[in-house]
Amino acid sequence: MIKNFKNLKVTVMGLGLHGGGVGSAEFLARQGAKVLVTDLKSAQKLKLSLNYLKKYKNIQFILGQHRSEDFSETDLIIKNPAIDPDSRYLDIAKKHNIPIDTDIGIFFEVCPCPIIGITGSKGKSTTAVLVYKLLSSRLDKVYLAGNIRISALSELKKLNKKSLCVLELSSWQLDDIVSHKKSPSIAVILNLIPDHLNRYKNFQAYVDAKKSIFHYQKKKDFLILNYDDRIVKSFENEARSKVIFFSRNSNKTIPAQNLGAYIKRGSFYYKNEEEPIIKINDLKLKGEHNLYNVLAAITIAKLYHLPNKIIRKVIKNFSAQKGRLEYIGRFLSIKFYNDTTATIPDAVIAAIKSFGNKKKIILIAGGQDKNLNYKDLSDVIIKGVKKLILINGNASEKLYQEIKISLASKIKLARLVVGKDINNMKEAVKIAVNAANKGDIVLLSPGAASFNLFENEFDRGEQFIAAIKEITQTHVP
Repeated sequence: MIKNFKNLKVTVMGLGLHGGGVGSAEFLARQGAKVLVTDLKSAQKLKLSLNYLKKYKNIQFILGQHRSEDFSETDLIIKNPAIDPDSRYLDIAKKHNIPIDTDIGIFFEVCPCPIIGITGSKGKSTTAVLVYKLLSSRLDKVYLAGNIRISALSELKKLNKKSLCVLELSSWQLDDIVSHKKSPSIAVILNLIPDHLNRYKNFQAYVDAKKSIFHYQKKKDFLILNYDDRIVKSFENEARSKVIFFSRNSNKTIPAQNLGAYIKRGSFYYKNEEEPIIKINDLKLKGEHNLYNVLAAITIAKLYHLPNKIIRKVIKNFSAQKGRLEYIGRFLSIKFYNDTTATIPDAVIAAIKSFGNKKKIILIAGGQDKNLNYKDLSDVIIKGVKKLILINGNASEKLYQEIKISLASKIKLARLVVGKDINNMKEAVKIAVNAANKGDIVLLSPGAASFNLFENEFDRGEQFIAAIKEITQTHVP
C-alpha cells in the first residue's frame, strides 16, 4: 500500500459527477502528487467537477478519451468504482505492473477513526443519513461519506482518532477494499436482492461482494444483520464479530445476546427495554421497506447509548431523502413522487405497495436492463397501477413483454400502458399528467438503470422535477 504520494505520478480514471473522482484528485493534489485525471466525458459535461479542481496547479486533465500511455507511464492508477474491472486500460496497467486502487481503498488504509459501514441492495442511503443524523445529534465529529455522493477522501482532512465516519458502501466499493483486508468496525447489511447482474456473473457473486463488509472484522467489532432476510441472516455463521439482529417481527425467536431493534404492537423497541422508542404511525417515511432502515439505525444509535428521547425526536423529524420516494408536491390536484434511485424491480414494488391498495398510481418506469427479472414487478403493476408510461430502454421492453403475456388482451394492455419508448422526461410527465385524475399519484420509480437517456439516476430525477414545474405551470390559471 502506497501511503506517501508526494511527487508520484497518479492517473485518476473517471472524474465523474458524484464526487468520488473529485475527492481522489483533490486528496492526491494536496499530498503533492502529480495528478492526471482522465474521463471519457467532455469538459462541458464535467463542468461542475472541473470548476472545483481548477485551483490545483498539479492536476492535468485528459477528457473525452483515455490514452494508453496514461496507464503505462504512471506510478499509480486510482479508478472510479463504476469502471469495469475488465477495462482494457486497466489491463494495460496490469501488464506494466502499475498498482490500481480506489478512493475507498485508500480511505480504509489511512482513516484514523472507527468506520460504520452500511450496505444492502436498497435503503443504504436512507439508513446512512439517518444514522448520521442520530449520532451527530449527540456526539461530536461525526461525518458522512461514501456512495452517497460524498467522497470519503474529501472528508479525510477533517478526521482524527476521536471522529466517527458513517459510510454508505456499494458492492463495487466493497469489491475495492478486499485487497486491503479491512472492514468497518460496525458493519450493517440491510437486505440482498438481485442487482447489477450485468456486472456480476451471477447473484452469488453479487452476494459475495456484499459479504466483504464483514470478512475482516475483529472479535470486538459488530455485524448488524436483517433477521428477516434469509440470506443476510445466514451470515451469522461466517462472522468473527458480535452479531446483532434487527427484525420487523417481535423478539421471540432471536437470542437475547443477539437482539437489537424490533417492532411490537406498532412500535419500535430495543432489546428487553419496556419503553417503546417510537410508534410506526409517527414516522414521516413511507413504506414497509423503510421500517427496516429505521430498525437498523436504532440498533446503531443504541450501541452508542443514545437515549430514547433523542432517537424519537430525530426519527420523528426525518423525511425521505432526495430521489428516494421523495414527495415533490401537489399540483393540479395530483401528487408527484420522485423515486429515481429505485433502479431494481423490487424497489419499485416496495414503492407501489407503500401507497396502499388504491389504484391511483400513474407510474413512469423503465430504462436500461441490469440483467434482472421483471415478472414480479409486472404482476404488481397489473394489480396496483392505474396507468404505466415506459421510458425507452431494453429493461422497459422486458417489462412490457411480461405485462403483455400476463394480460393476454390488447385492449387491457392499451388501457394500462399509455406511453412506450418515451425518449425524454418532459414527454413522460406530460402523458402522466394527461392520464391522471384528481387525487391520483404520478410516481417516477424506474426499476432500471438510467445511462441510456440520462447522465445518472439523479439527473433523471432532476429532469422529472423540472418537467413537473414546467408542465404544471402551463396549467395554472
